[in-house]
Amino acid sequence: MVWCGFLSDRMGQQPTLGWEKRLSARTFDVMQSWMTSLDAYWRLTRPGVLAGVLGAMGVAALVAGPEMPGWARLFNALSGAGLLMAGAVAMNQRLEREADATMARTAGRPLPASQLAPAAVTRFAVLVSLGGLAWLAAATDWTVTLTAAVSWVGYVLVYTPLKRRTAWQTPVGAIAGALPMLLGAAVAGALFTPRAAWLFGVVFFWQFPHTMAIGWRYRQEYTAGRILVAAVADPSGRLAGRLAVFGTAGLLGLSVVPWAMSVMTWPLGAAVVGLALMHLGFSIAFARRPNDATARALGRVAMAHLPLLLALSLIAVHG
Repeated sequence: MVWCGFLSDRMGQQPTLGWEKRLSARTFDVMQSWMTSLDAYWRLTRPGVLAGVLGAMGVAALVAGPEMPGWARLFNALSGAGLLMAGAVAMNQRLEREADATMARTAGRPLPASQLAPAAVTRFAVLVSLGGLAWLAAATDWTVTLTAAVSWVGYVLVYTPLKRRTAWQTPVGAIAGALPMLLGAAVAGALFTPRAAWLFGVVFFWQFPHTMAIGWRYRQEYTAGRILVAAVADPSGRLAGRLAVFGTAGLLGLSVVPWAMSVMTWPLGAAVVGLALMHLGFSIAFARRPNDATARALGRVAMAHLPLLLALSLIAVHG
């Protein structure tokens, strides 16, 4: 009887143990699948780029107006705009999935890597974008909401389709890329002010050397993806060089404005003009001798110039 009871107990325990193992394995698989999907959606929003844009927008909100906006208003504006921009970036990748698949620098993105389905990305982009607009409409005002909507349309519906049709996509993209500065100014209630125009102009002109450097370095991939950057439209590099010089010359002109208008002290103004002159020098070097080395150097200077300029502007206004 004892032996039979022992067998009975053992037979009763085995299925329970197997069921627990299967449940644990199934739960682990589900959790792993969820984590993989969350990581794919996170990378879909390009968080590094998004953080940079929101940071610039935040500086614009703090610099554009005569007074700083309230922290609650700034938080709501950045949160809503962040959702809207994440949706725009996701929709951009949805529209460019075929081109991304042909380029090594973008082939690992969630869509070309088949980590997310196109329909799922479309749903995500639409829902996140609408959520961002709703947040802005509820927590800010119509000026901020309308400016944000125009920014989304300019980036997704105007600039993105033009990238494969004409080299004129560069100035159009520069306009779309500078609109977040106007969004920041709208948060400060200073959309139609000289400071807002200056901030918009700075980011507009900055994008020319920045994109020319990237376009030259990855011109073969852009050719494969049929993206008509200047280096593809003119393989000699002359067009890319001229556009880089055009952008940095514009930055130099704008760098003198705060100094001339006594918005900046002479040490800050001298630093701003010095940065622009250095940037212009690297652009001229690239224009005279377009190659990977001069393009890489120009790209590094561009990436340093904009945050330093915005930081100096913030110090000049609130320092």
